[in-house]
Amino acid sequence: MTIQTFDKLPNFHVIAHPIIQYKLALLRDVTTNRKLFKELTEEIALLIVYEAMRDLPTVNRSITTPLETFEGPDLQSNHFLITPILRAGLGMADGILKLLPMARVGHIGFYRDEKTLEAKNYYFKLPPDEQAACCFVCDPMLATGGTACATMTKLKEYGLKNIVFVCLVAAPEGVKKTIKAHPDVPIFAASLDRQLNEKGYILPGLGDAGDRIWAVK
Repeated sequence: MTIQTFDKLPNFHVIAHPIIQYKLALLRDVTTNRKLFKELTEEIALLIVYEAMRDLPTVNRSITTPLETFEGPDLQSNHFLITPILRAGLGMADGILKLLPMARVGHIGFYRDEKTLEAKNYYFKLPPDEQAACCFVCDPMLATGGTACATMTKLKEYGLKNIVFVCLVAAPEGVKKTIKAHPDVPIFAASLDRQLNEKGYILPGLGDAGDRIWAVK
């Protein structure tokens, strides 16, 4: 079974495909260099969203091939919005765009107060008239859940209703907090990791994704 669900974590899904798990193991490796880390981040994001869209509704339309005409499937809606959470989420956006090149891109910026662990918003920019879009929020890590919850609240205030949260690794603490605050938002991840440490980092995790992608702190 490719998608793993949990009775105590409704609307949370782990994509257990062996290729994703193989790539995630490489991503976690401390010896993985920045170039490969960024490539793996894009590839895993693409594969997660691919699985997350398996129930996307389609309609038939007339297709003319070089030989004849037939009824082929078309997306019922191609109105997609990708919203990476700055800065690490940018590393996932290009991968999702390869799958959904018609999607538009918004940006939302939060930083985490290292003392309180609370999310502080510093940037919010979405394309106009995107309220009806299917919005994929992407962030490599769902740790404490503070940033994820704040992002969903901000997007709902903007008018978005169809939101999907996509991450690479998640901690149980952050998943529970996000589900409690936004039970209508499905969460798709490559792994449910063990726990958070005393500093709010995911264990075993993959380190600071932003630092590893952009090679800056």
